[in-house]
Amino acid sequence: MTAHTIDGNALARQIRDQVSHRTAALKARGITPQLSIILVGEDPASQVYTRHKVNDSTETGLGATLERYPADLPEAQLLARIEALNGDPAVHGILVQLPLPAHMDTHKVIAAISPAKDVDGFHVASAGALMTGLPGFWPCTPHGCMKMLESIGYDLKGRHAVVIGRSNIVGKPMALMLLQKDATVTVCHSRTQDLKALTLQADVIVAAVGKRNVLTADMVKPGAVVIDVGMNRNDAGKLCGDVDYEGVREVAGWITPVPGGVGPMTRAMLLVNTLEAAERSA
Repeated sequence: MTAHTIDGNALARQIRDQVSHRTAALKARGITPQLSIILVGEDPASQVYTRHKVNDSTETGLGATLERYPADLPEAQLLARIEALNGDPAVHGILVQLPLPAHMDTHKVIAAISPAKDVDGFHVASAGALMTGLPGFWPCTPHGCMKMLESIGYDLKGRHAVVIGRSNIVGKPMALMLLQKDATVTVCHSRTQDLKALTLQADVIVAAVGKRNVLTADMVKPGAVVIDVGMNRNDAGKLCGDVDYEGVREVAGWITPVPGGVGPMTRAMLLVNTLEAAERSA
């Protein structure tokens, strides 16, 4: 058996088309959804990510600005700029690109963003809304994973889902989103004993630890759905995920590739969150 591929590029295109139509409807009412992105420092990967986010926004009709600051920017100045954007009614979404320079407190910076404009879904208020099932912004990567499961018509009710990773950005919110859909969820991490015994029970596996080959074919139940959130490089420098793709695809029922899987969906869900922020403010 060779797994079906969940094509993140194709699904992201569908979502961007939907965002374009909804954005056009808002513009007809005189409202242009506006995303403000802040980049502090010269991290090469962050520069690429922010450029893609601006391009995605403009291609779908959203307004987007990228503010670049030097790595030695005082934290107080960044917080002041965020406060100004919070108070600007023309700005609907604020995104501070991570990681920040070492002298800045990431938690303090994220907490400074208004929950109403927290389109990354990282604010503690957003996390609380997810925990309690209230309206709020879901973090883009796990939200994109849920859309991928939805796209294949997968019914999570009563299914066993294993999430490998417990980060605030992916692992923990992923577990909560799966729980909301009535899955039985196990969260695994670096201290988990006998990871293989748990993954072999799983109907759905989400690998999100940033470590190559954390999931191999002998760890997957035949027919399981495997979502690969990882972003790594192999020995040849080629982009790869956390999953041994070639091996696992011979066992799984569905699998996401890297690249072309979760990554495009993460970017698409940022557009959705920004659009929804504008719709709520309207």
